[in-house]
Amino acid sequence: MTLERGAVVNNRYRILEILGQGGMGAVYRAVDENLGVEVAIKENLFTTDEYARQFRREAVILANLRHPNLPRVTDHFEVPGQGQYLIMDFIEGEDLRQRMDREGQLPEAEVIILGMAICEALTYLHYSDPQIVHRDIKPGNVKITPDGHVFLVDFGLAKIVKSGQATTTGARAMTPGYSPPEQYGTARTDHRSDIYSLGATLYAALCGALPEDGLARAMDQATLTPVRKHNPSVSRRLAATIEKALAVQPDDRFQTAEEFRIALLNASRSTRKLTGPLMVSPPPEAPPADASSEPLLDGAPPEVPPPPNGNGLADADGNPFARNKPLEEILDEHIRTRTQPRKRGGCLWIVLLLWLGVLGAAGWYAYQYPAQAQQAVATVSAYVASIPDRPPFGPSIVTATPQAVTPVAESSTATALPLVNPPSSTPTTTPTKVPTDTPVPTPTPTATASPTPRPTPLGGGTGELAFVSDKSGEPQIWIANLDGSNPRQLTFTAGGACEPEWSPDGFQLAFISPCDGYLETYLGGGLFVINADGTGLTNLLDKSSGDYDPAWSPDGSKIAFTSLRGAGKPWVYVLDLDTNELTPLATEGSKNMQPEWSPDGKRIVFISTAKQGERIWMMNADGSEAAPFSDAAGLYSRPEWSPLGGQMVFTFREAIGTLPDWFASSTEHFAAISLMATNAPKRGPSYSPDGLWVVYESWPDGQNHDIWMVSASGGESQLLLDWPDSQEFDPAWRP
Repeated sequence: MTLERGAVVNNRYRILEILGQGGMGAVYRAVDENLGVEVAIKENLFTTDEYARQFRREAVILANLRHPNLPRVTDHFEVPGQGQYLIMDFIEGEDLRQRMDREGQLPEAEVIILGMAICEALTYLHYSDPQIVHRDIKPGNVKITPDGHVFLVDFGLAKIVKSGQATTTGARAMTPGYSPPEQYGTARTDHRSDIYSLGATLYAALCGALPEDGLARAMDQATLTPVRKHNPSVSRRLAATIEKALAVQPDDRFQTAEEFRIALLNASRSTRKLTGPLMVSPPPEAPPADASSEPLLDGAPPEVPPPPNGNGLADADGNPFARNKPLEEILDEHIRTRTQPRKRGGCLWIVLLLWLGVLGAAGWYAYQYPAQAQQAVATVSAYVASIPDRPPFGPSIVTATPQAVTPVAESSTATALPLVNPPSSTPTTTPTKVPTDTPVPTPTPTATASPTPRPTPLGGGTGELAFVSDKSGEPQIWIANLDGSNPRQLTFTAGGACEPEWSPDGFQLAFISPCDGYLETYLGGGLFVINADGTGLTNLLDKSSGDYDPAWSPDGSKIAFTSLRGAGKPWVYVLDLDTNELTPLATEGSKNMQPEWSPDGKRIVFISTAKQGERIWMMNADGSEAAPFSDAAGLYSRPEWSPLGGQMVFTFREAIGTLPDWFASSTEHFAAISLMATNAPKRGPSYSPDGLWVVYESWPDGQNHDIWMVSASGGESQLLLDWPDSQEFDPAWRP
């Protein structure tokens, strides 16, 4: 039964209007009377055991999503005898379909930014555990907020893939023109299905027309009309990128959303060096308070004027991606205009005519696609821009509760490293020794439990950083919260310590000592581990032989590192922590260093001079099939593989004495992209656990080295640690 306006659900949510309705339920705009904010409510009226389990599973999965381009689920409950309900962010603004209807063919640069923003959301979904495939990307499910922020909404058709088993959390349906052929039942849908649908969405935005239906093309009943035939002004590179995403066979499309994002970024010179958040021009301002501003539930939205400069990319003063007015003013006006009496006049006839047109179009669609029409559920989610955990740099930084420490198992040959100025007290209890790769159990929500929203630290993990500082007189490893609070010194080793590297579970740090500063080579370096609370200091090898650049394998069972133990040349070795076996992997050439594992543990990227100068190389985890990856020689260092798998960042200098800068590249093919258009030197990038942020060392004033943070896609940087009269470097984000 459809909820009426004014009805209060669960003694908390008052219904304001119906956003969409179908056979399985409806979507409402409501106000949370406890918090005074607007929310979207998704309703499920099919309360059979199977549908109830699917709906509850969707709630649990979505409640744990934290991404700047995705809405959040904040509550889930069941009203006995009535239905189940999801409470989620209400995304204020317009959807892409409304923008296309208003502006026609959208500017190339804006389409690229839209596509990149959705690609970032898809990368997050596709690499989640379990994997989430959206399966319903289309203009109506891409929302643009009053400040130009882009959201992917509506997970009613999403498929959740766990342990190789596919589970559908919503009805199996398709949207002609936007759905790939396999979604019609010709094959199994996977993450590449989302790439097709996004390609179709960008095609429609550029061309002002739908691409030919995927199933019809798969059956040779239609051929895709080239993008440039619809819109000759589109660059050839962007047209080819969109058309590749629309390939009929999944193997012919981009294989990851990150690969698609990088292709979009490189498709136009105007966006190739894009900096700042991925924002598009905001929707036009709301009508004045004395206009008919109440939503028209039974007709089309009122006409709105085009953007001030007509190009959809800047405001009247030429400021790119600027919002029209302060968000607080927009919300105040939004509330105020709803209290005004609705004026009725000549525009009513226009509304009625438009509504008749909508009915006619709906009737035609139902006649042409009866099965799809029966399954269609019109869903529009939206957003309240004043929610406190969406600042410019993401969710609020929250200090995580310290976790129990799992120490490394000490070997009989381990030697203690002398301490200088040790802590005043040491723990009196000895933790139980367990293997370093023992997984940390993660609570699994029961079928009857409603997800309880919890603050998530920015970037995932514990919300802490390890880094090196000479604040105490020589380089030592410190730990602090992301905002610089609660700093504490972890190591007190003679000769200093640096190059901290967290274990995958975040309970231990590998590091090297001695260390008197940031260097490329550490002649007397030794490899050590220490627990996160400062206990369990252990020398991993029987002697220090110039060992440095430690990197944990994703399963925590091995550490790859650089060592001078082979003829005094830096070569890459791997230490098995279970057997203490040491294996040389890269010994060709005069220098092989700074290894980094891929997230799946199957490959290692490193720096080598084996062939014609210094380059980034890649090899299998066993050392086989080593080959150059970067296409040009230079001075590379510190390659860091994104936890999401599709991208790496690295430091590059053109020559000795020049300032280092850092770049990003796809891990499938080398394409160096500068992430920030600033002249400040940058070094030592480290990804956040969710792969969306990067911390790094920089010294814009030429002297004081501090720790900074920036989005993984580039943009405006944020200073995290600024300690005067000391140098900070080697940041590492704690899992």
